[in-house]
Amino acid sequence: MRETAIHMSSVWERYGVVISATVLLGLPLGALVVFWLVRRRIRRGWSPAWAWRATVAEVCLVVGTAPWVWMIMTPTSGPHSLQLIPLHDLQAVLTGDDSVVQVIGNLLAFAALGFVLPIRFRLAEARWVPGVVAVVVASSSLLVEVLQFTLQLGRVSSVDDLLLNTVGAVLAALASMRWWRSRADCAASPSPLPG
Repeated sequence: MRETAIHMSSVWERYGVVISATVLLGLPLGALVVFWLVRRRIRRGWSPAWAWRATVAEVCLVVGTAPWVWMIMTPTSGPHSLQLIPLHDLQAVLTGDDSVVQVIGNLLAFAALGFVLPIRFRLAEARWVPGVVAVVVASSSLLVEVLQFTLQLGRVSSVDDLLLNTVGAVLAALASMRWWRSRADCAASPSPLPG
């Protein structure tokens, strides 16, 4: 229990600004954007139900993903390296002091994206949605890992981070299955794009 408290204190020291900015600015601004955009969309002919659903999904995607990407892209004084052997880096992380924070953080990094993507866009037939989410999130995670390495942020760019990011997003997508868009939802919404 004491080790968990120490790790949480370490997380707060490293990312307290990001967490505070998200709670104090991101959430209230996100709520304001939702109300403004919903009103605008309803005036433009969107059904109220779809305007709320699409707008909340879009804002949750941004507010739920941007802080994680900010944390991931924050420079550190750690080693700058590249790990391309699957599960090698994960094994080292699991035996380290920061294992819970590292694993949970990587599972949550793109979870909001995975959760809301199939709600906002009809990606494919339901059976293909987890695969589509996996491709989108793996591509996004790959971009972040390449940027980490290229910008020399003092981080380990690891294929295991990509794997955990993708697994977390697919699990989140499956958790949102009851709200996925159907063909009827698509026909009812006047525009698939934000407007």
